[in-house]
Amino acid sequence: MSQDGIDLDTSLGYLLKEASSALRAAMEEVLKPLGMTITHYSCLELLAQRPGLSNSELARGAFVTRQSMNVLLQSLERDGFVTRPAEAPVGKALPARLTPAGRSSLERATAAVRSVELRMLAGLGEADRTAALRILRSMVTALRAPLPEAGH
Repeated sequence: MSQDGIDLDTSLGYLLKEASSALRAAMEEVLKPLGMTITHYSCLELLAQRPGLSNSELARGAFVTRQSMNVLLQSLERDGFVTRPAEAPVGKALPARLTPAGRSSLERATAAVRSVELRMLAGLGEADRTAALRILRSMVTALRAPLPEAGH
């Protein structure tokens, strides 16, 4: 253990980053043969669960910039996986929706991603899975909460 640094063997943050990296690599491995990236899959999944999301909402949900999401949406629209109106019904947002081809593509990708999740959770019993979800949600909530003001 370093006196000045973090002990990587016991750092929860480092282990979470390592798990995130391993999950990303495993997802990329199963999505690549389907011609998809993780962002592509995330966009389709978000649209399946929340039809009509705007570019900004999709970008937030997929953890990418609005510009990156706009490029992806243009590609998905060109390839027939999503449809957007020519003009915004309200404001400037062009709500996107999956096409039948998009739903079909998503079904294959979802099965592939589900296999990765099952592999990741294979060593955990139901109680541990439930606890892991609760603990991770608690960590996300704590990190998203505003920092307390100094001196209080």
